[in-house]
Amino acid sequence: MAVVLLHLVILMKLFMLSCGEFQRFDEKIKSDGSLSIFVVGDWGRNGNYNQSQVATQMGKIGEELGIDFVISTGDNFYEDGLQGVYDNQFQQSFTDIYTAKSLQKQWYSVLGNHDYRGDVLAQLSPILQKFDSKWFCMRSFIVNTENVDFFFVDTTPFERKYWTHPKDHHYDWRNVEPRDQYIENLLKDLDLALKESRAPWKFVVGHHTMRSVSDHGDTQELLQELLPTLKANDVDLYINGHDHCLEHISSRDSPIQYFTSGGGSKAWRGKFTPNADKLRFFYDGQGFMSMKITSTSVDLVFYDIFGTNLYQWSMNKQLLTVM
Repeated sequence: MAVVLLHLVILMKLFMLSCGEFQRFDEKIKSDGSLSIFVVGDWGRNGNYNQSQVATQMGKIGEELGIDFVISTGDNFYEDGLQGVYDNQFQQSFTDIYTAKSLQKQWYSVLGNHDYRGDVLAQLSPILQKFDSKWFCMRSFIVNTENVDFFFVDTTPFERKYWTHPKDHHYDWRNVEPRDQYIENLLKDLDLALKESRAPWKFVVGHHTMRSVSDHGDTQELLQELLPTLKANDVDLYINGHDHCLEHISSRDSPIQYFTSGGGSKAWRGKFTPNADKLRFFYDGQGFMSMKITSTSVDLVFYDIFGTNLYQWSMNKQLLTVM
């Protein structure tokens, strides 16, 4: 009876977190005023498709950079998410792969479309943190730091085809349906949180591409429903996975930069379709991204499975001081 009651309490908490304001979590910056993180997505394949090689390089470079935490851009477990909190894939695709000392930091994860094909509540369950304390996953939440606020957004419900044409797949819409109400509440909470942010930088993290030249391409629902909120609130970066590649695209009608880091395992899709924005970098293969952030600068680097620096890019901003 006690076990049943505990399970019900956990489900109630998850339901409340999925429907209310974004939960906030704090991360400290280094004594020199900087923050260093990794971004990797679309990885959970039991070490196959070069997942282990990517993890090895993350461990080595993470030691050099002094990584503070890791962001996972979703599709954490293939092909159909986790089947429960005791699914062996959690250990085989996560705990047993990211073993380097430098990676034993908090992993902040969003859900991808493949995660929604399994037991979503399992990935959201705090029980997984008992198995591996570095794991952390919620639908939408905020990580606050002195330099930057990260707004993690649950993008899978935005795509209508998952609702109307799921093909042979089953999507776990518990605590999400009805779709329109869920998205309306999410956008309202995001808009409020962005307006309240006083951090020098504002980055939004989601699974799905906003702009991409690869296999999935642009996500029209995000361009129509999510992007206006980002533009209205001076968001600097939109960071995603979904397409299994590494890319950087600059918006032509706003300061927003789009970064895809979805090369955590299976890649090499062999597709390239330009869009209306400016493509700065595209690599159709496996790898990951690092970010070093101060109050006035952001330095980003893409790496491949050999740890090679494929591309680097920096942006700066002048902070206004009030006399």
